[in-house]
Amino acid sequence: MDLLGYILYKALEIYSYIIIATIIASWLVAFNVISMQNPTARKIVYTLGRLTDPVLRPIQRAIPSIGGIDISPIIVIFGIMLLQRLIVQLLIMPGYAQ
Repeated sequence: MDLLGYILYKALEIYSYIIIATIIASWLVAFNVISMQNPTARKIVYTLGRLTDPVLRPIQRAIPSIGGIDISPIIVIFGIMLLQRLIVQLLIMPGYAQ
């Protein structure tokens, strides 16, 4: 169970980095630092969106933007942190009590 827990933990960690990359890419596009006319930039932004939209969209529908700021990535990252903690407690170190 240690290996399965470790793999799940790392997969969630990588996904949280993908969410952060999506946030940064959206800022760069919004402030015209990168242009969507560039095919490479367009592919990267599109791929990041395809990876994160299935998780972020339901939260965005349930919780609207606050003052124009989308807080759904923050909620998802906190959820990932909670899942990682549960994985550590249940799969990686089940006998360890905190």
